[in-house]
Amino acid sequence: MTPGEIRRLYFIVRTFLSYGLDELIPRIRITLPLRIWRRMLFWMPNRHKDKLLGERLRLALQELGPVWIKFGQMLSTRRDLFPPQIADQLAMLQDRVAPFDGALAKQQIEQAMGGIPVETWFDDFDITPLASASIAQVHTARLKENGREVVIKVIRPDILPIIRADMKLIYRLARWVPRLLPDGRRLRPLEVVREYEKTLIDELNLLRESANAIQLRRNFEDSPMLYVPEVFSDYCSQDMMVMERIYGIPVSDIAMLHKQGTNMKLLAERGVQVFFTQVFRDSFFHADMHPGNIFVSYEHPEDPQYIGIDCGIVGSLNKEDKRYLAENFIAFFNRDYRKVAELHVDSGWVPPDTNVEDFEFAIRTVCEPIFEKPLAEISFGHVLLNLFNTARRFNMEVQPQLVLLQKTLLYVEGLGRQLYPELDLWKTAKPFLEDWIKDQVGIPALIRTLKEKAPFWIEKMPELPELMYDSLRQGKQLQNSVDKITRDLQRNQVRQAQSRYLFGIGATLMISGTLLLINKPEWEFMPAWIMAGGIVTWLIGWRRSA
Repeated sequence: MTPGEIRRLYFIVRTFLSYGLDELIPRIRITLPLRIWRRMLFWMPNRHKDKLLGERLRLALQELGPVWIKFGQMLSTRRDLFPPQIADQLAMLQDRVAPFDGALAKQQIEQAMGGIPVETWFDDFDITPLASASIAQVHTARLKENGREVVIKVIRPDILPIIRADMKLIYRLARWVPRLLPDGRRLRPLEVVREYEKTLIDELNLLRESANAIQLRRNFEDSPMLYVPEVFSDYCSQDMMVMERIYGIPVSDIAMLHKQGTNMKLLAERGVQVFFTQVFRDSFFHADMHPGNIFVSYEHPEDPQYIGIDCGIVGSLNKEDKRYLAENFIAFFNRDYRKVAELHVDSGWVPPDTNVEDFEFAIRTVCEPIFEKPLAEISFGHVLLNLFNTARRFNMEVQPQLVLLQKTLLYVEGLGRQLYPELDLWKTAKPFLEDWIKDQVGIPALIRTLKEKAPFWIEKMPELPELMYDSLRQGKQLQNSVDKITRDLQRNQVRQAQSRYLFGIGATLMISGTLLLINKPEWEFMPAWIMAGGIVTWLIGWRRSA
């Protein structure tokens, strides 16, 4: 490690210990070395004993910076895994991170606008931020040109070096995983870290987020399920983004949603439907759907509509991954474990020499006890965790392209259970996936393919005779070339056989001449003539082989 990385690692360890987070280490035999090591660091005491554990965890992650804050945001959605006192504190990381100076934000906005004062373009600019997150913060204003209320998002200053330093250290630690864990190579830690780094760096480019928001808005135009605010792209740059200001109820404010008379069951189900629509219909999904980025419209609470913001992280799947994923989900829903095992092999997620029968039995062993519960009580996150542990025996590798999807699905499940604890994720998703599969392989898919390809075929149709003639001519030329190569090869084989025959005769004559010269010296010239004949035969054989 470099001195800088050692300093950063020391800072991380010191931060965790100064907030007393060693309390999170379970008191079991396997953690004994860690607990002994902690006692040796007696000069790093817990300096925040007056605070609860959840608050200490939040403050520590906040102090460590954006990489760790993002991790805390993901944990905050899993209220089924953490007690309320921890989940409530982590939820504050979603939009209540300590802001930076508003005057500095104004200066950055003016710099992004080419040095022109904010008042030239905006009225009522509020120097106090409306919200502050790990990567950026937002300020409210009003556009001069049309009087529309907007929010201005600006990147935190000097954040890139912090992210780079943390990711560099994480990369170095990831390289040790295959050496420290027996199946560490299967986890593909470097690929996972690389994917996580990419999503963080992408968030720093607000032009990318603007484009993502415009795309997502177009995908759900006039949809009753999701509304995406309008982006004013003329005012956007890499470090600044301007978009429509929205008013809604934070999705985490359950009390306010109930007071509003919101249909909580429909709201939870629509969250699942929005996710699967983005993944399977659009191949473009919002991959940062934590509660800080999701609101519910005040209008028509009986027919609730989500409002989505912060599209800095999006994900997509290729056609093959979507197909395998959908069929895997349906097979799980139907308890067809043989199909699940075969799909894992076909997709390449496990090695091709995997014993399908053994893999099927292992999956069945994990899933059957889970399905004994009512479907509404089954946590998809727990199913994934159990399958992940089971797959170690079958060398299943982590799929980096699915990491964002898995994280987003955990967000959606955590959010849905928070809104409506009786949410049946399986029942909500299964009809959607079955319809999607039918649409991909049935008559509609064939008609759609014909429509898509028809213009290309019509364009190429006049060229078909010429293409057929060229193809036949090239086939004839290829056949002639193959025949010529075959004839040359046969001639070479005959010449090589003749050459070996002559070498054999030459060797025989040489040996015979040498023996006669030794045993019959009185024959004078006879051995010499025989040896000369052997040399001549060799020369002829050499020329035949050339």
